[in-house]
Amino acid sequence: MITRSTIDQVYETARVEEVIGDFVALKKSGSNFKGLSPFSQERTPSFMVSPVKQIWKDFSSGKGGNVVAFLMEHEHFTYPEAIRFLAKKYNIEIEETQQSDVEKEKMNLRESLYLVNQYAQEQFSKDLWESTEGMAIGLSYFRERGFTDEIIRFFGLGYAAEQPSYFSKKAQKAGYAEDHLVETGLVIKNDRGTVDRFRGRVLFPIRSMAGRVQGFGGRILSATAKTAKYLNSPESDIYHKSQVLYGIYEAKKTIAKEDVCYLVEGYTDVIQLYQKGVENVVSSSGTALTPEQIRLIRRLTSNVVVLFDGDAAGLRAALRGIDLILQEGMNVRICSFPEGEDPDSFAKSHSLEEIQTYLTEQAKDFIQFKTDLLLQESASDPVKKATTVREIVQSIAKIPDAIKQEIYLRECAAQMEVSEEVLFNALAQEKSKKSAPVRKIESPKTKQELPAQSHNIKSQPQNPLVNLEKQIVSILLHYGNEEAFFDEVLVSSDADGNLVEESKIVQSKVHEKVFLDLQQDEVEMIQPEFQKLYNQLIHTFQSEGKVLLEKMIQQEDTALGQLLTDILLEDEEHQLHDWEKKNIFVKERKSVVGQLVSETILTFRRHLVDQKIQNLVTVAQKKKLPDGETELLEEVMQYQNLKKLLSKKLNRVL
Repeated sequence: MITRSTIDQVYETARVEEVIGDFVALKKSGSNFKGLSPFSQERTPSFMVSPVKQIWKDFSSGKGGNVVAFLMEHEHFTYPEAIRFLAKKYNIEIEETQQSDVEKEKMNLRESLYLVNQYAQEQFSKDLWESTEGMAIGLSYFRERGFTDEIIRFFGLGYAAEQPSYFSKKAQKAGYAEDHLVETGLVIKNDRGTVDRFRGRVLFPIRSMAGRVQGFGGRILSATAKTAKYLNSPESDIYHKSQVLYGIYEAKKTIAKEDVCYLVEGYTDVIQLYQKGVENVVSSSGTALTPEQIRLIRRLTSNVVVLFDGDAAGLRAALRGIDLILQEGMNVRICSFPEGEDPDSFAKSHSLEEIQTYLTEQAKDFIQFKTDLLLQESASDPVKKATTVREIVQSIAKIPDAIKQEIYLRECAAQMEVSEEVLFNALAQEKSKKSAPVRKIESPKTKQELPAQSHNIKSQPQNPLVNLEKQIVSILLHYGNEEAFFDEVLVSSDADGNLVEESKIVQSKVHEKVFLDLQQDEVEMIQPEFQKLYNQLIHTFQSEGKVLLEKMIQQEDTALGQLLTDILLEDEEHQLHDWEKKNIFVKERKSVVGQLVSETILTFRRHLVDQKIQNLVTVAQKKKLPDGETELLEEVMQYQNLKKLLSKKLNRVL
């Protein structure tokens, strides 16, 4: 297990804005950063990162937490995986306590598969550079393609030996389990034993956005081999081909910086362009483009330029991808290369300046591209031209933004010499084909049968006490150690037994005021998570005198971490809307701490009194007390008077 001192060092060193900036395009917003949510589809930023508090919050999905929580949510790391990732990023040496054999066996399967793939990548690379076979076949091939030794090492390219079980035997000898080798797809197991999947192929490691090896693409070099030219890793717990993009790890920073992504088809297209200086390029790994892959790009930019071969197959592939990209609300341009050329060959024979000039001048808007392409096929045939117009309208119908739809329709009308009215009618017909979503309304019985989610406060009935509990924890987090003035409410009885109110201005620390008031009422919070946070905060204030937020957010309990993030960034959500630019100014709570604390505690006590009254009334109804019974009634009246006094005091809080 990783030692506590290493974990503390990781938290102290890691910067949440730096780590998240590797995955999401962030822009400065006051003292914070904002960007598009990496967890949902949106067009307006709702994702906020606070460098001061070292936390993040996604207001669209409700997720949030510290830097480790982000890696666990975004990259699906376990807690130890996230710590190891950060330690590697910041060159922190990991200290571990000795693990028993039982603990080793309990290691997460996903982590084991990643370790196997990492070993495989290193072994394939070693065989490429050091073995006679690898140098003669694999290295010669890469160099013939024009790849420099530096770029070959940068992308971690490798070679798998021709012998059927060469890698399998080596990996097992190194201590890697056969089951894990089979699970990753590196080894195939059958009745006759095991055999290496990628034998006799050059290897292209496929990495996640975090840089971990998820799988491999292999190309056979033998012209006589009766097998597929390209072969990818099979689906596994860590590799889903529809959700990965080749080169995304290497390209992510440049994509975010340049605010555009070039999309190509093959591995060598990516490498050749990157080598020439076009670093914001990724590939769909030889598979048809999927919505998941497009969303991966959208985390970094909304602008895509599709680069494809000039042949018929390349054109068809581009057309299929255009509609998917438009459907995700992104901006797409298309650039084709001269006949007989592809991105790989074009980059190889041109300078960076020539490539950049060509991409800028030849990239067409999708309307222009589709119009030119389809009109070539329809020529002067009116029927084919009508079909072409309808196909373009069908593409426009997929754009979620109504303003963009109208602009594209007008552009299409001008280019195709068709009236705008006809195109708008055609668009309306396309939209009418889409059935409206049916809203499912659950019956009260169905709702009652649903299991309660103990860690999901939003799933519980809307109890005002829960919101007040959250407010109390928020006050302690933000202002617990500050001094403030409070108008105390002292309630006593006069000679006739009536409740009377006395006021007294006192000065004290916020956490002392909150603690004494709640202790006086013997309050136990309804929400267990709030009670845990409250206990942690009060204990820390009493034992250490202050609370350090950077320590508080180091929660291994994800539910508590989520609550802390919600509370700490709740007041800063308005920054996402730029209210100040609209002359709307949000008043800071810090300027009215005393009032805020008093209102919260008084309101909290009033709700408790309400509950007490309801409980007494319920008891009275169940017992069916005789008319002469006045003791219970008097108790209810006393609570009613107390409620009036509390309400009166609330109206006076300034």
